[in-house]
Amino acid sequence: MAPNVVDPPKNIEDRDIIPSFSRSQSSVDENNLDKVESGSETKLIPVEEEWWQTTLQVLVPFMIAGVGTIGAGVVFGIVEQWEVFQNVSELFIMVPALIGLKGNLDMCLASRLSTQANLGNMHNFKIMMSMVVGNICLVQIQAIVASFIVALFAIGVNAAINGTFSIEHSVMIVAASMFTATSSCLVLDVVLTTVILVAKRYGFNPDNLATPLAASIGDLVSLSLLSAIASLLYQNLETKLWINYIIIAFYIIVLPLWLLVVLRNRFTRHVLKSGWVPVISALFISGYVQRNLGGLVLDAAVEDHRGFVVFQPIINGIGGNLVSVQASRMATKLHQTTELGIMPAFARIFEWPHRALFKGVPYAKTARILIAMSIPGQTVFIFVADAIHKSASTLDAAFVFTYLTANIIQITLLLFVAHIIIHAMWRWKIDPDNSSIPYLTALGDLSGSSLLLVAFIFLDSIGRPYDPHD
Repeated sequence: MAPNVVDPPKNIEDRDIIPSFSRSQSSVDENNLDKVESGSETKLIPVEEEWWQTTLQVLVPFMIAGVGTIGAGVVFGIVEQWEVFQNVSELFIMVPALIGLKGNLDMCLASRLSTQANLGNMHNFKIMMSMVVGNICLVQIQAIVASFIVALFAIGVNAAINGTFSIEHSVMIVAASMFTATSSCLVLDVVLTTVILVAKRYGFNPDNLATPLAASIGDLVSLSLLSAIASLLYQNLETKLWINYIIIAFYIIVLPLWLLVVLRNRFTRHVLKSGWVPVISALFISGYVQRNLGGLVLDAAVEDHRGFVVFQPIINGIGGNLVSVQASRMATKLHQTTELGIMPAFARIFEWPHRALFKGVPYAKTARILIAMSIPGQTVFIFVADAIHKSASTLDAAFVFTYLTANIIQITLLLFVAHIIIHAMWRWKIDPDNSSIPYLTALGDLSGSSLLLVAFIFLDSIGRPYDPHD
């Protein structure tokens, strides 16, 4: 049965979308809704979210995301000197892929639960618990399988590059990868679920809060946990290799149990079938494409521009965090407005960039906010990162201007591509809550690294290079 559709307001570019709630009107949170009589029906309309509300709600997790990204870089600078990193080179290959994988899994969960909270489907305790447990078990399945793939990828790449292979190191890498992915996902998913429920309870939009927190906190937690467990397993590698086999066997045993829970859960069984392609594709884009097709260029960048590694995690991480907010909000509005596969009247798959990003479609307001927020936010982050690496502030106007230009190009590109991808997925009956964020974060990594390299080359050409070892 087609949903009831309310005609959008004339000035729709600066208004939140007016949805119909034909699915389950009784479950909608009436604290955040107005009732409007229309003929014989009562339609429920969400109260419009003001621009300053969106800004403040996004600002807090955005700043936390920046701190988490910088913190992860600081932690990596410390742990890379540990014995396990010096002797097991596969870890250097696995770290970015594993962190990206875990971030995508958690952000997709945050996007799914935020949508359900905004639809008013998480007020019944029994339904809410079924939804939360099913999603956590689903992420555990994805983490077990995908972390195993990441470990095999790191082992294979290391063998191809260095021509060495060790069964002991390989078993340790697999065990550390699976333990890190599943444990960090479990802890963070519980935190995210709590944040979403508390946010909705107190009138905040969980779309603005959950996805940046998923990425930022997750990077720091995952890197710290991976370093600790890998170091512990390495210290006992010669005498207690069997510990690694027990860890792997444990996840092989529990995998069918999680599968049974997810297949019996009506909220997650469909995601189990459709949620693999974007996650694996994102690993391919971030891992294989960026490392191999762009590897020669990026390796040269690190060699010729030693400051590249200082700012690459910041531009990549913050770009991905911001576009994930937009993706989560867009998915929620589509779910509120129409049914999967039916395009809403106010949107098209392909829009002119100025309409998608500045004024023209309902999502343009949030896009403007995110672009504007990235400028002062990134300025703070690069000064902090520079001060940490040099123990003093050394950035000049040329570097700041060039870096921010690269940042603006990146975030506008990501937001525009997000508009196309999410609407195309919706039209083809692919739920963007499950599929869009991995593609967008992978594109953020690729575009951020490439644009940062161009920025460094430009600075060299005008005689203003950045070098943290001056």
